[in-house]
Amino acid sequence: MLHVRVISPADRTDDVLRITGQSVGVVNVVRFLGAATAPPGDVVEFDVAREAANQVLGELGELGLKDTGAITVEQIDLSISTAAERAEEAAPGDPADAVVWAELAARVTADTRMTWSYLAFLALATQIAAIGVLLDQPILIVGAMVLGPEFGPVAAVCFGIVHRRPRFVGTAVWSLVAGFAVAMAITAVCAAVSRGLGWITPEMLDDRPLTDFIIHPDRWSFIVAVLAGIAGILALTAGKSSSLVGVFISVTTVPAAGNIAVAVPLAHWEEVSASFTQLGVNLAGMLVAGIGTLLLQRVLWARFGHRDRSVRLM
Repeated sequence: MLHVRVISPADRTDDVLRITGQSVGVVNVVRFLGAATAPPGDVVEFDVAREAANQVLGELGELGLKDTGAITVEQIDLSISTAAERAEEAAPGDPADAVVWAELAARVTADTRMTWSYLAFLALATQIAAIGVLLDQPILIVGAMVLGPEFGPVAAVCFGIVHRRPRFVGTAVWSLVAGFAVAMAITAVCAAVSRGLGWITPEMLDDRPLTDFIIHPDRWSFIVAVLAGIAGILALTAGKSSSLVGVFISVTTVPAAGNIAVAVPLAHWEEVSASFTQLGVNLAGMLVAGIGTLLLQRVLWARFGHRDRSVRLM
């Protein structure tokens, strides 16, 4: 269940109550007349089943409350209510399968921002991957995969394409490209300094059987990326953060970036091109799978997620 708080101008409150009254997935409606001060208006609170949230939030949005009031949504961890249980049963589908598009939009929007923390995590992950490549240590490669935050912008690109938001896609692509560029540049500088100090040598990249998969992109690289992209989008839409960690471990985007960064100062140019191919293959696979998964979810929900407005359970 989701808890929704609406701040509404007095002349819109009846419309808000009408929308909540028509949905079988809404329960526990509470109205506070004149309770809001900034912005001024009435306050309406209610609980809604995730499966019914898209229609309710969409209709509330059509009232212009974004500009004249506010709509706040929170996840309910525990609800002890027979009425809430009936509302979830009446709403078609399963809560775990329901995609709340407004919630997903807010989540991926946050992931598209070019923040210092995003750059720091990506740079740290790339450096760890570079060290893992030099030492031929798979455990460091896995650690770099988990630390890398690059799936957020990838998911944002998928969302923007599916919902036809070109500016949104542009921002996400910029975060992805600029983030990798900064991370690889920092790592390359560190590798060049390390080479100057004699800490690393070109021979360290010659024989590394445990991590040479990074420079050998093939059909399996793309297949794994596609599967990871599907899993990643499903994890985001279902709120399964533990599953999302598995996605990070599945793709070699950050390890490829780390390999590029360390291969440049060590003049292993053939590995640079191979790593760029690996990076491109993984990103392409995730994008294709992510877009396809979101489109399929939207089609299925539009077809099987119709709301029965003839019944009101309380």
